[in-house]
Amino acid sequence: MVQAQRYIAEGYNIVVDLDLEKFFDRVNHDGLMARVAARVTDKRVLKLIRAFLKAGVMEGGLARPADEGTPQGGPLSPILSNLVLDDLDKDLTRRGHRFCRYADDCNIYVRSRRAGDRVMTSVSRYLTQQLRLKVNEAKSAVARPEERKFLGFSISNDGSERRIAPKALDKFKAKIRDLTCRTRGLSLQQIVDDLVPYLLGWRGYFGFCQPPRVLTNLEAWIRRRLRMYLWRQWSNGPNRFKELRRRGVPKFHAAVAAGSPTGFWRMSGHPAVQQALRNHAFDSLGLPRLYVTAQA
Repeated sequence: MVQAQRYIAEGYNIVVDLDLEKFFDRVNHDGLMARVAARVTDKRVLKLIRAFLKAGVMEGGLARPADEGTPQGGPLSPILSNLVLDDLDKDLTRRGHRFCRYADDCNIYVRSRRAGDRVMTSVSRYLTQQLRLKVNEAKSAVARPEERKFLGFSISNDGSERRIAPKALDKFKAKIRDLTCRTRGLSLQQIVDDLVPYLLGWRGYFGFCQPPRVLTNLEAWIRRRLRMYLWRQWSNGPNRFKELRRRGVPKFHAAVAAGSPTGFWRMSGHPAVQQALRNHAFDSLGLPRLYVTAQA
């Protein structure tokens, strides 16, 4: 992503975004194994990779054998895809193009839309004729960087910022909603424990976005989800009053909040609830921060 930003900042601010149609489903096993065998001589390793490719996939609880393709999401698939697309990298380098690729995601950076259209046509022809792959025309495009996403990020048109793509944010929020579902019936500590591995993994990938305010906003949103979860668990007015008082909320404010008919989400933002469940309370439970200064 950093290299893509550099290209855009240098004036290559049109992106040729190539999407390979069902790439992981269509890779030819024999051709792929020939490429692996050119680099790996250990027959045991070759046999293991062939077994990985032939393992098939589960559909409706039944195993379906695979005659082509690599298991999408499998640990070896990105490495094997690099072998298949190594020729593409060499061809783009030979042409002098500025590009970034990871597995089947490839973006090429040019200075104008006219150049982008030419590159899209020529590279699509190369992929089809030389590598026997098909470009998904509906999902590929020549566009400004802000209009496209690459590996879950979008980059500003001047290259100054790398932002988390909207779809990646939506996926993150959907996962957090699932983990903090009000009907799970677990303790707050258990909910936090479930959140920790997901948040740490997500932060490790998206934690270097720019600007970081999106991360601090997400932190606040997660804490509010947890306040809502706990407010529902407290279940009734007397218990809510007791819990607020136990956490230092003045008697009058605790009584007003506990007697409020307002819904769970709105109450999670109530001053009395926020006073009872300050940020440090979640820190003490081990809830990770998404924005860490050292990562910025």
